[in-house]
Amino acid sequence: MNITIIIILLALLSGATTLIGIAIAFLIKGSEKRIAVGLGFASGIMLAISLFELLPNAINAISIANALIALVFGFLLILSLHFIIPHIHIIGEKEKLGRITGVAFLVTFGMILHDFPEGFAMANSYIFAPALGLLVALSIAIHNIPEEFAIAVPLVLTRKKGLLIKLAILSALAEPLGAMLGLFAVSLAPTLNPLFMAFAAGAMIFISIDELFPLAKEYKKVSYFILGVALSLFVYFCLTFIF
Repeated sequence: MNITIIIILLALLSGATTLIGIAIAFLIKGSEKRIAVGLGFASGIMLAISLFELLPNAINAISIANALIALVFGFLLILSLHFIIPHIHIIGEKEKLGRITGVAFLVTFGMILHDFPEGFAMANSYIFAPALGLLVALSIAIHNIPEEFAIAVPLVLTRKKGLLIKLAILSALAEPLGAMLGLFAVSLAPTLNPLFMAFAAGAMIFISIDELFPLAKEYKKVSYFILGVALSLFVYFCLTFIF
């Protein structure tokens, strides 16, 4: 099968897991403890993929200095976009949910800012090594479930479920779009593939930190967040035995 088709399919399947997280939010009652564990898990597995897979492989292919420069650039670019593009995350914004319908769209922009770099990382890692790409794709798919659950729970309580599903689908499409951008970037400069992986690692590290600090400030459930991180590391190391 054509490598482009494989990557797009992986991105679509991974993006589809966002809907699983939404469905779980509909079915079970969300608590601050569950949200803390979910965000800890999502952040932990993202950090593991970035620090233990994407960055080391990039360093092995190019110099440490170039890989770190690309990583910092990815981190700073997503940080800058968080200031430029209007969006919010649920943590710290709960008081607005009952009053502002448009807040759902701002939440979606936040989801897209998270999902787009994931698709980019998936494409570049698969091009670098298919086994690495599969590991990254599966990890991101697993990551999406607790992340979207944590994001969706407060919105579900507003009873705007139809709108939430539509916005979740829009957010899920950000991953294949990110994958397409990754494919396009490599087609223009194949030799920069390792740099793109380090860049994606930096972007995903920022995403993880961006989820950690709001949690620590708002919910003060640090022990449950750490539990989520520990669970994510266990799952990650199990996945490494498969791939």
